[in-house]
Amino acid sequence: MKVDRTAFFATVRARLGKLSTSQVAGIEAILDVIDGAPLSHQAYMLATAWHETAATMKPIKEYGGPSYFTKMYDVAGNRPQLCISMGNTCAGDGLKYFGRGYVQLTWKVNYERAGRELGLDLVAQPDLALEPAAAAAILCLGMTEGWFTRRKLATYLPAQGVATRLQYVNARKIINGTDKAELVEDYAQAFERALRDGGLS
Repeated sequence: MKVDRTAFFATVRARLGKLSTSQVAGIEAILDVIDGAPLSHQAYMLATAWHETAATMKPIKEYGGPSYFTKMYDVAGNRPQLCISMGNTCAGDGLKYFGRGYVQLTWKVNYERAGRELGLDLVAQPDLALEPAAAAAILCLGMTEGWFTRRKLATYLPAQGVATRLQYVNARKIINGTDKAELVEDYAQAFERALRDGGLS
């Protein structure tokens, strides 16, 4: 069942405030991809994107510059063994395979995997991960299949019905441990209410 977007957006605005045209477009790009997923999963994916993009709902590049990306993701940086294990084996890979999207897709192995899943050459063109449709698919597949921390939505959230506060708090482990877990839970509750007002259950 597709969500009634008029009712959905009315509740989002009531809960989270006025939305810009670009925020609406970003939310709609995600709704297009997550349609059919369980209610709580949809709510948490939207909440995660809201948090990770600082509420812009635009796919973004990881904060930092060339020196930071080299330090973190390049064999010439501070973590060469980790870089090699994650596919960043060549000097300069750190400047290519840093975080992009609604959530931060990082490392060459993850760009390869996402590219295979989406039928895109993300290795040759990593900025394709910034296209809203691709970023939304990466968000959905990554959280559903456990790409980011090897933890999945289904581990924490119910396949039917609403989630509890604690379930939403624990679901933060899919992305980033417990960092800002309660804040993201608040957003998830708002999006869950909006989805329910839009006819999902």
